[in-house]
Amino acid sequence: MANQTFLHPDEIRTLFSTAMSQMYRTEVPQYGTLMELVADVNDTTLADDSELRETLTRNDELARLSVERHGAIRLGTAEELFNIRRVFAVMGMFPVGYYDLSVAGVPVHSTAFRPIDDACLRSNPFRVFTSLLRLELIEDEALRSEAGGILAARRIFTSRALELVDLFETKGGLTPGEAQEFVEEALETFRWHSKATVSLGTYDKLHDAHRLIADVVSFKGPHINHLTPRTLDIDAVQAGMPARGIVPKAVIEGPPRRKCAILLRQTSFKALEETIEFLAEDNDGREGTHTARFGEIEQRGIALTPEGRRLYDTLLSGVRADVRVGQGGANAGDYQSELAERFRAFPDEWSELRALGLAYFRYSATEQGLAARQDKRLPASVDELVQAGFLRFDPIVYEDFLPVSAAGIFQSNLGTDEQQNYGERSNRIEFEGALGAPVQDELALYAATEKRSLDLALAQLGDPHLAMMAIA
Repeated sequence: MANQTFLHPDEIRTLFSTAMSQMYRTEVPQYGTLMELVADVNDTTLADDSELRETLTRNDELARLSVERHGAIRLGTAEELFNIRRVFAVMGMFPVGYYDLSVAGVPVHSTAFRPIDDACLRSNPFRVFTSLLRLELIEDEALRSEAGGILAARRIFTSRALELVDLFETKGGLTPGEAQEFVEEALETFRWHSKATVSLGTYDKLHDAHRLIADVVSFKGPHINHLTPRTLDIDAVQAGMPARGIVPKAVIEGPPRRKCAILLRQTSFKALEETIEFLAEDNDGREGTHTARFGEIEQRGIALTPEGRRLYDTLLSGVRADVRVGQGGANAGDYQSELAERFRAFPDEWSELRALGLAYFRYSATEQGLAARQDKRLPASVDELVQAGFLRFDPIVYEDFLPVSAAGIFQSNLGTDEQQNYGERSNRIEFEGALGAPVQDELALYAATEKRSLDLALAQLGDPHLAMMAIA
């Protein structure tokens, strides 16, 4: 056994994400259309923006665009969350961040499973935004009990999938054959099922409480509800969807269009209305419809520091409080205009973002800096090295999510684009207890990435005292 060759988790992750993309393309044909649109927009953007292409190439981030996806699932029980953590660990994906979506009236809390190592992210940054239903937020006690009973009776993983997870944990890896079998078995958890596990009457009660509750409770498993490609120009994709027969949601979630993209912007097309066969009730099996699966697109910008996030949250919450987007997209234009106006207060130059400590950057020594180290007269501070052209800084991609944006996508695909605000009812301790592990702090990961890059760059410049410097 010691001589067995294990497949690297990066390779298993790529096998799985490729298989899921193929499955979803078959299940939701518009996903294929969306992929074609995103590819066209990305090609045009890279052809028109040589500086962006150079930055992506320099940081080895160009190749990942073609494979980059994020999916989303919604789980019903603590046991399901515990085991999905184990399943994703086989693929080198770990829980990062805690998101409380109750802030927008969605009864779930979530994390994102993703790679955390720089090299693994460059290989394939596949992510799955994973939500756990909060039964305690169902006000009707009888319905809450019924939903809990239904969820307790289901098994969303095949027995063989869990056996292979046990094998991975015991041996420390899977052979190529075992990995291929694992991918096939794990994929079953995410497959769409057109047969509900409840009657239409029960579904209607769950649906009346919240559409998302019906989606989580009424089916055999947590079907993947979207698979998201990354675009370099989300506004172009939004504008191009109607010509491809796709109806976009009314507003793009997240920050406005900027010269220096920050955090995450997301849009989507409306969820499909699909025919469902419900369990017989009084010997009368009935058909109905359910909306769950949709198409989503994202554009990723730079990761922000705690100071940057505070400014972002303040500006966004102000806009959302003052301009509400109504059902069907009413006031969408006013919302976008006000968003752009308010965000004028957020610096839009890379140099200013760095100087004010609002964002995270990846540092590297320039050719000019490497040449200058020979005379041993390098400046004595990071800022002076940057100003002299000896040290370069590039944006670190934001790899995570935004709770208000995620909730906005959920809401629009549950029947409305209305921008609602609700009181926060966070319960991170309960979530991590169910997960069986703490979630990693995404800001700490970005800070560590920045520091590693700076340490390496200063060491390459060759002056010992420079290698001891840190950003003030």
